Amino acid sequence: MNGDDMDGFLYVDKPVGMTSHDVVAIVKKKLKLDKVGHTGTLDPFASGLMILCVGKATKLAYLFSNCDKTYTGTMQFGVHYDTYDVTGKLLETLDRPMDFNEVENAVKSMVGSYMQLPPMHSAIKKDGQKLYELARKGMDIEREKREVHIRSFEITSELIRNSIDFSVSVSKGTYIRSLAVDLAEKMNHIAALSALRRTKVCDISVLDAHQLDDIKLEDIMTLTNYFKDFPQVLLNNYLINLVKNGVYLDERQIETENPFIVVNEKGDFIAYYEVIEPNKYKPIIVF
Repeated sequence: MNGDDMDGFLYVDKPVGMTSHDVVAIVKKKLKLDKVGHTGTLDPFASGLMILCVGKATKLAYLFSNCDKTYTGTMQFGVHYDTYDVTGKLLETLDRPMDFNEVENAVKSMVGSYMQLPPMHSAIKKDGQKLYELARKGMDIEREKREVHIRSFEITSELIRNSIDFSVSVSKGTYIRSLAVDLAEKMNHIAALSALRRTKVCDISVLDAHQLDDIKLEDIMTLTNYFKDFPQVLLNNYLINLVKNGVYLDERQIETENPFIVVNEKGDFIAYYEVIEPNKYKPIIVF
């Protein structure tokens, strides 16, 4: 199997202490791949599921970027860091014992939608510069709050020395570091993340991910396998040639509101199409 011929997705279990860029670089070098991207950064201090896009699949990163994500982690009350996690600069401490019921009630109150302020130490861009780059220069600029949705939020351990474990499922764009800070604020307290692990992206679990040390070309989820359960449209050879050249399709070929795969008479996958307006379909990937 030649890496240059591979197009698909690679599920990686990122270790603590490594940037998302590091993971991409290691995979490219180890598997001798030219084109690899990721579907969303994961903080260096965090571990867990990263979905990499290989070859033509780099055009499909948005399929995973826009969906819910699930995390497990640990919050430490009584400390506040500039990064909102314990890897940053300690700014404040508060010596007040916490009560488990108080924390649990606050956690339950966070479920639903709210306006969240992203941390300065994030990859969000302001006037072309990433916020964490500005933060490293000692700057703290005004950020816009964004609506996020907390699908579920549960405590998974006892409260020991003001530290507690949790599991949370959230919408796109939610910062778990900010969630910890906001949760503590509800209790007139301060907190920071001391551990974070991403366990799920869309319907893909970290249990399906591969360790970097063990990763192989055969671990790539090919586009054919990924799209095998998608609706299919069978077209004749004349239309297949047009599809290969990027032609748009319409109601003469299919009427649907869902993405689909165009196949030829042999059942070969030819292209992946998405709906761009009623009865108009655009080719996103030609296999």
